[in-house]
Amino acid sequence: MIKRALWQGLLAGTVGGVVMTLGEKIEQAVTGRPDSHVPARVLQRLIGLPEHPGPQPLPVNWGMHYGQAALLGVLRSIMAQAGLRGPVASAKFAVVRLTNDQILENATGVGAPPQTWPRKELVVDLLNKAVYAFATGAVADALAARGGPGPGQRHAAARPGRHAHAGPLPRSHAYGAGVRRSE
Repeated sequence: MIKRALWQGLLAGTVGGVVMTLGEKIEQAVTGRPDSHVPARVLQRLIGLPEHPGPQPLPVNWGMHYGQAALLGVLRSIMAQAGLRGPVASAKFAVVRLTNDQILENATGVGAPPQTWPRKELVVDLLNKAVYAFATGAVADALAARGGPGPGQRHAAARPGRHAHAGPLPRSHAYGAGVRRSE
């Protein structure tokens, strides 16, 4: 499962990053908002690259932007492989994506907590990260579905609804590797 989640997640996250970037470019054309150089500044501080004022090198900006998108896509793929799929899973993942950004930006001193931002900037960031999360989720879910239901989905199908004392599925059933037999 982890091997599949790795390559599928890198692909899903990269696609999500591209879709988010396209959405950002459309939004910037409408709002006039300039490009953000926050990703480059975060990466420069994380790996000790020299910093300079003004626009940052595009390869550094894209390296952080797409690298972070691809790597976080692995987590969304793991969610999909486990059976956490669909819009609710993507909404949960959007929170992870936002949290990851905020940890890196605030820990490096490049950013400030979102509650201190102008509301318009906060809304734009939330929307862009939601676009990323749902695009990444759609790709991760589609790739994971090729392998059938995940363990969580198999468990839910065994006894629909929440039940006390339901217990876990036998291993042979959880991963779809075995033939159902009475246990």
